[in-house]
Order: sequence, then structure tokens, then C-alpha cells
Amino acid sequence: MSAPALPARLVLEDGSVFHGRSFGKPGEVIAEVVFNTSHTGYQEVLTDPSYSFQAICFTVPILGIYGVADEGDAQAQRPMASGMLCREVSRLSSNWRAKESLPDYLERHGLLGIEQIDTRTLTKHLRDHGAQIGVLTTGEEPDAELVEKARAAPRMEGLDLASKVTTAEEYAWTEAFDAETTPWTSDPGYAPDQGEVIVVDLGVKHDILRHLASRGLRVTVVPARTPAAEILARNPDGVMLSNGPGDPAAVGYGVELARELIAADGPPVFGVCLGFQLMCLAMGARAYKLKFGHRGANHPVRDERTGKVLITSMNHGFAIDIESLADTPFEASHVSLFDGVLEGVRHTSLPVQAVQFHPEAGPGPHDAAGFFDDFLSAVRARKQSAAGRA
Repeated sequence: MSAPALPARLVLEDGSVFHGRSFGKPGEVIAEVVFNTSHTGYQEVLTDPSYSFQAICFTVPILGIYGVADEGDAQAQRPMASGMLCREVSRLSSNWRAKESLPDYLERHGLLGIEQIDTRTLTKHLRDHGAQIGVLTTGEEPDAELVEKARAAPRMEGLDLASKVTTAEEYAWTEAFDAETTPWTSDPGYAPDQGEVIVVDLGVKHDILRHLASRGLRVTVVPARTPAAEILARNPDGVMLSNGPGDPAAVGYGVELARELIAADGPPVFGVCLGFQLMCLAMGARAYKLKFGHRGANHPVRDERTGKVLITSMNHGFAIDIESLADTPFEASHVSLFDGVLEGVRHTSLPVQAVQFHPEAGPGPHDAAGFFDDFLSAVRARKQSAAGRA
């Protein structure tokens, strides 16, 4: 039985107040409030570590109608977002894979949700005024005091959140997608015969690991602060810098790691989201905070070489100044067709590539899944070259 609905409020740092009713676990949450335009995939969104310290306003009118499935859909072991806001939440689930309702899921994990929010007005407010720190609460504290709480809270700028969500210990990953199961399997017959990839966990989504394993790669996940020398000493066939939350400029150890991996001219390096940002900073580019970010599953990006357009899934609040690439060994490979923001880079001479969007989707379209095939090709080429020298 879900907790009873209580009067609830969202109070933003600029003094705006939105009223609704609670679901999940009652209480108080302070976080950056952002909006996501995905029409499905709320379980994947809530469990994406890149949403650490963020409360998500979903623009779709109703959430929860297909409930919450088992861990196969989750992108982490638990929800990573700080809270959620929506117009309406369903307490009934209509899907054969559902294990529990969305309100029950939030309550079980101690997460506060607020429904009956005017999400159209809230989204337009965030679009016009930018993402803001807000307080979600079921308490009775005066609005003015909550505004002061929001203003006194940490800003996203300057926050190293990757160190908070990364794994504490190294581990091997063996779950792979299987066309005959929904949506994945941990088949004992899994044969990682294409080489070893080390994934630096800055907040990695499970679907990234599933895509790598599905291509026959032996996947080893290591903590964010693992030194480059330790990674290179293992002679992996490829290295991936994962997605993750927070301000890339605050992740100095990640910038240095990316710099050393690229300078080593060793295994191919592939970066996604935060990994993309760290690689660009490592080469001398500059980062800046977007007004309200890119969060959704319908973002078009253009390949600058071919002109081909991909519809992609995105979740990022920071971006790289495209003009700052001029004095780096990177060239722009992809740009957003919404606002011209840099969304991908490739090295001019090394097997090094990175994208700001999410090629694994989870949720979203599969247009960009080919980047994992490109990475696999680079890994194979390195193995063949090494075999030729042996």
C-alpha cells in the first residue's frame, strides 16, 4: 500500500511556487530542477546516474501506466535522481513485465514525487529562466524560508558528483542484450572473445555496459579515480570514459586521466556525455553551463562529414564551446540541430572519439547505436595490429 497523498509544493530559488500532491515517500528534497521531454522510459531516466542532484519535471501528461519492471530496465541499482515532478501518476500498472507501481517504487527507494503540478507552466518557466535549485516538500514551512534554503544550497557549477556515484570497487560485467529475451540476458554462453574494454565509471548507465558485452567484449568497470598508468599497464584493447553527473570542470582527476590516455597513443578511447566533456577539456577546450540543458529522447544531431541526421537521447546540462576546439587535435563530428551545440568530436589522427549524446539510448531511439560498432572496429584493429607485431 502506497503512502497517502499529502499536499506538496515545489519552491524555486526565484520565489516561484508550484502546488501539487505527493506520491512516493513524503519529506523534503533540495535539488536542481530540470525538465525531460521523453514520452516513455521513466524508469531508465530515474535510474540514470547523470541525474544525481536533480529533480526531474516530466513533460508527458501521465506517468506510471506501465509500472516498473525488474532490474533489466534500470540503469543503476537504485534511482539516482533526487525527485520527480509530473502532471499525473498512475497507481495502476498495465504491463505483463510490471513488478510494482511507480509510486510504490519511489516509496521503496525513499524518493519524493509530486503530481498535479502544472508541468507546462513549470517547463516554460525553466526554459525561459533556466534550470534552478528548488525545494520539493510535503512540510508546512513558509515559502519564504524554502526560497532561502534553495538559494543557500550548492550550485551545480563546481560540483564533482562523479566521485559520489562511481563504483567503489572494480567489477566485471557480463549481462548482454539478447534478441530472444526482453530486454537482456545473463546467458552462461556469453563469450567475450573480441577483447577487453576497461570502462571508467563516472556514473555509467547499465545499457552502455550491455551494448559493449553484446558485441563480445570483455567488460571491466573501474572507479573514476583509477590512474591512467594503472589502466594502461593492463594493456586493454579499448578504454571508455562513461557518462556521469555534475560539472566537468570540477572533475580534475578525470581531465588528467583523459589527457594521459590520449597522450599514450595506446588503446582506442571512446567517451560518452561526461566522458566527452572531460576528453575535450583534456585537449584544451572550454566548457560552459547550458541555460536549461538537453534532456529528452528526440534530439536531432548532424554528422558533419556525411550530413546524416540522427535522432538521439540526451541528458546534459553542460556543453563544450565549439570554437575552443580550434587549437586542439579534435574536430567537430556532430552538432545539435536544435541550437548548434557541439555534440561529438573525433581526433584527427588517433582512434579517439566522443559524443555528448547517449548512443545506448535507454530510453530513446537506436539511431546512434552504431557508435558501439565503430568502437568495436577500433578495438579489433588494435588487436590485429598487435598480433602482426608479435
